[in-house]
Amino acid sequence: MSQTTAAAGGVTAPASIGVRLDRMPITPLHRRLTAVIGVGLFFDTFENNLSGTIGKVLQSDFGFGATSLKLTLASVFVGQFIGSLTLGRIADRFGRRRAFLVNLAIYSVFSLLGAFSPNATWLIVTRFLAGIGIGAEQALSDCYLADVLPARKRGRFIASAYTLAFCGVPAVGFAALWLVPLTPLGVAGWRWLFVLGALGSAVVWVLRRQLIESPRWLAATGKAAEAERLVARMEAEAAGRGLPLETPGPEPEESADHSRLRDVFRPGMLRRTLVLWLFCVLSVIGYYGFGTLAPQIVAAKGYGIVAGLGFTALSFLGYPVGSALALPVVDRVERRTLIALSAAAMVLAGLGFAYAGSAALIVTSGFAYTLCSNVFSSVSHVYLSEQYPTAIRATASGAAYSLSKLSAAALPFVLLPVLEAHGPGALFAVIAAAMALLAATVLTLGERTTGRPVR
Repeated sequence: MSQTTAAAGGVTAPASIGVRLDRMPITPLHRRLTAVIGVGLFFDTFENNLSGTIGKVLQSDFGFGATSLKLTLASVFVGQFIGSLTLGRIADRFGRRRAFLVNLAIYSVFSLLGAFSPNATWLIVTRFLAGIGIGAEQALSDCYLADVLPARKRGRFIASAYTLAFCGVPAVGFAALWLVPLTPLGVAGWRWLFVLGALGSAVVWVLRRQLIESPRWLAATGKAAEAERLVARMEAEAAGRGLPLETPGPEPEESADHSRLRDVFRPGMLRRTLVLWLFCVLSVIGYYGFGTLAPQIVAAKGYGIVAGLGFTALSFLGYPVGSALALPVVDRVERRTLIALSAAAMVLAGLGFAYAGSAALIVTSGFAYTLCSNVFSSVSHVYLSEQYPTAIRATASGAAYSLSKLSAAALPFVLLPVLEAHGPGALFAVIAAAMALLAATVLTLGERTTGRPVR
């Protein structure tokens, strides 16, 4: 069914694809798409925290020196930097669905090969190549969900996808705690963690073949008939279930077919781009600074490998809890305000973790940190997905995300020396400074986006 909006003089005109998507109620199709994206993101978070979680184990098994450990921790993020740049471009040129299939296939193959690493060099190379595959996962997921979800429900459902996704963080923690002391079938337990990631992502690849293409992307690239068919199908599903279409909002400015990545530097877009780039560089200092280095911090407090894995796994339970707590507030509180408040809470919890002197305090403050960091992360993903026009959304977002991956790759070389030379207190002082600068930048220069249509 074709929907219309009122034009000047009371004459009706065909509503744009974007307006029709934004006025739509949430249907079972929206929920299925969100769930499939969330499951894929589960393995992204599993991957991002894998090397850091078992870093001490690899250091022992391979006899890593300080440089090899830093390269192992950094290699996956360097790969993700490249993947964010290249696969985002594929998504804008050839479609979101096709890019999803490419990135998961690359990740699955090289994660599996990493399980057979005979030495540090093989491991570093396969982690780098697996990182290329998974590098664009978050940017692609954010763009896809921003494309297909109605504006007034977008924040809640993107946060729902990340609630499912961040179950991958405690999953890798507890899987490591379970498998590392074992040698199933005579194979070191840590190798099975790479196998689990590879096989799980292969299953997600099959599920993602069933995704519809983004109607916004189809319309922005001249495939109007296919976009019309998909949106009509979604409207028919809503009508068949007796779900009313909401009153349409104002017609947003449509993104032009000829939009190019360089447009992010044009007047009116330049400030937004600079804010997002600084945001991406600083956010990972707080977010991955903890997730990647938590076992190293616990070890610096004098705890052994298995005890450290246990503390880390329990702390990681805060990740999905934090995402779940973001659900009722992400569409009610302005994104910029929620980002600043959650960043401040991360600073307080991080300083508590740094100076915790008992196992109970380590776990409690670690749990509080990961909880706050995932309120922060969930709203950040929504915020980043809302910044750019459809025609360049994946490429421009991928460029911003790539800076976060580059920043994450530098973390072991920047933060590990601070930890080793000055201890956990100095490490979290660096993290606190980064998060304070981030909050001030977003509050003073960031755009308001809550409940507003994407172009």
